[in-house]
Amino acid sequence: MGVTSTAQNPTIRKPGRKLPKWATSFGVQIVAALIVGLVLGLIAKSIGTGPKAAPNGLDTTLTTIGSSYVSLLQAAVVPLIFTAVVSSIANLSQVANAARLAWNTLLWFAITALIAVSIGIGLGLLFQPGAGTDKTAPASYTGKTGDWWAFLTGLFPKNFLGLGANSTVAQGGAVTTAVSFNVLQILVIAIVVGVAALKVGKAADPFLKLNASALAVIQKLLWWVIRVAPIGTVGLIGHAVSSYGWDTIGSLGKFTVAIYAGLMLVLFVVYPILIRSHGLSVRAYFSGVWPAVQLGFVSRSSIGTLPLTQRVTERNLGVPRGYASFAVPLGATTKMDGCAAIYPAVAAIFVAQFFGINLDVTQYLLIVLVSVLGSAATAGTTGAVVMLTLTLSTLGLPLAGVGLLLAIDPIMDMGRTAVNVAGQALVPTIVAKRQGILDLALYNAPRNGDPFADDTPAEDAADVAGAADAADATSVREGELTRV
Repeated sequence: MGVTSTAQNPTIRKPGRKLPKWATSFGVQIVAALIVGLVLGLIAKSIGTGPKAAPNGLDTTLTTIGSSYVSLLQAAVVPLIFTAVVSSIANLSQVANAARLAWNTLLWFAITALIAVSIGIGLGLLFQPGAGTDKTAPASYTGKTGDWWAFLTGLFPKNFLGLGANSTVAQGGAVTTAVSFNVLQILVIAIVVGVAALKVGKAADPFLKLNASALAVIQKLLWWVIRVAPIGTVGLIGHAVSSYGWDTIGSLGKFTVAIYAGLMLVLFVVYPILIRSHGLSVRAYFSGVWPAVQLGFVSRSSIGTLPLTQRVTERNLGVPRGYASFAVPLGATTKMDGCAAIYPAVAAIFVAQFFGINLDVTQYLLIVLVSVLGSAATAGTTGAVVMLTLTLSTLGLPLAGVGLLLAIDPIMDMGRTAVNVAGQALVPTIVAKRQGILDLALYNAPRNGDPFADDTPAEDAADVAGAADAADATSVREGELTRV
């Protein structure tokens, strides 16, 4: 049998030239979307409003695109939080004989989150990122701010899913019903169900397996939503610029600077102080954790970086494998000083200042409480969006701020993820040192420029290469699970 040529069979095509890797990068697409959205927003603003103050067609299009993308993200919040938090609690069964380690791990998660959120509040007040815009709150904002009683009563769900419905009557008599959800109530429900499943024991295994399967399906759906993030970004930033003009651009710039200042303080000041206070070498810590921090910065995914984070925690920092296999995965879903502490603190202050809303001491204390207790809501997926929604809704601030900040979220995501990953390796190291189980010889072993200590087996390098390839193939926004 002869060989069929391309000319004889036109259905056989020579492979075309592939686009360069940078052109298909998710990060490049997001940056391009920001530029396109900025240009379209300025054009829409220059066109102005139509007859009878009606928005022009371009602004309407940008608004529709942006709001539709936010709606897609919000649709995944309820099942995502429930399944992810239940799965995180189920992981505690792996350390049933190490309750003290589990307790100390959770305690240090809270301590470092408290420090991070305090820094975030301080920087928000110092930078005043949203001040001076002379903007007013959206018409949907009622002026009601959160208080302690509203926070406490909001913890008690009115139904199993923490859902609510509001009906409004339009001018023509049409009735519109909107379904809403309370993130705090969903979080409480998930925690209670997870603890109950642990208490039930083996009888709950089918439920936990079903929950894990549901989480995997939801994360896959979320991945599809994330892939269209560049389109959503065009609409979000375009509408923001069209509505608020240059004030938006300047304020968002100050907001980004404040976020990165907080991230740098936590990573290069707070973490070294904690390391030194426990008698450990700061240089050894950073040289050991740096491969995971670098991968987290590039991949923008704590979950995607998880295999490498766990490996450096064991092989470089000397944390026992049995403990690291519990603490690091738990940290990847609940320990996020960047997404769940610094970011929501500065973001809440920004939104309040942007819309001219004054916060009192009670609101600032609520920010601290929500950031420390609500970290589990990040669930390793869409951490920034969930925590921002949780914080704003608890304080009673306009949720329009979510769309405003989501437009520039990719810019801050790399730094947030790097800090998250560093913290996820730091806490197990501190707890292991305090409990006397840290391998100090391995912690202080020379790296010689290698990713791991000199005694790392050859197969470990293959594992790291596989983790890096997986993260590169699935690079998305922080916490948004990147399995393809």
